[in-house]
Amino acid sequence: MSSPFSLTLDWLSFTLPSGTVNETMEMLEGDWIKDKGGFRGYPHCWMTVAATRGVGKLGTGAKRAPLEVHVDLSAGIVSSWPAAKWRTVLQWIWQHEGHLTRLDCALDDRESTVPLSTIKQAIEAGQCVTRADRLQIISASSIHKGTPQGETLYVGSPQSQTMLRIYDKRAELQTKERDDWASYGIRWELQLKDDRAQISGTVLSHIEETDWREYIISVLRSYVDFRETSREEPDDDRYRSPLLGWWK
Repeated sequence: MSSPFSLTLDWLSFTLPSGTVNETMEMLEGDWIKDKGGFRGYPHCWMTVAATRGVGKLGTGAKRAPLEVHVDLSAGIVSSWPAAKWRTVLQWIWQHEGHLTRLDCALDDRESTVPLSTIKQAIEAGQCVTRADRLQIISASSIHKGTPQGETLYVGSPQSQTMLRIYDKRAELQTKERDDWASYGIRWELQLKDDRAQISGTVLSHIEETDWREYIISVLRSYVDFRETSREEPDDDRYRSPLLGWWK
């Protein structure tokens, strides 16, 4: 029986110290076109757009490193890649001595077993044990109807190597009138950058696909844990406290 808790790799950015535009496009596939403008400081840019509204950009030709190639691929492109393609692309990046600059991993609680309100209350009560110090809550609403459209919890800083977004993916897709909105639920989305992205990408490229979800959950738990504690307790006691029932 398949689990309602699923993993999707949702964003990929990487840099090659030297490479060719054509070889990179051939490896990534898709229809690429030359753009008039630049991209992330690279004067030459190519773009590809997927049927699912995903966007890919490739930049090269920087004065500081003329042969360097940088690529950003959004969820609409990479989320549909099979594991075999992910592994091929990642290993190809390593073969070219490249490095990842961003890797997003989305864990979906498709049955919404734990509502967003429960998670929010635990964080506000000091039951979230984490290295991060920042919690940001962003609420969305319809300008024309005045109706709420859900909240997103951000744990950590956008400038750090790890940030966690927690939100109701089902509500988001229902607002966008996506046909598959009912198959989603609460999303735990890890944004990994630089060294964190590089380490996780290396592990995923070498382990079996059946172990991917377990590994990413271990990355999530190394960043946040929810325990029967409070922020007034000493750190050692907080980390040794029993897990909250819903988190366990």
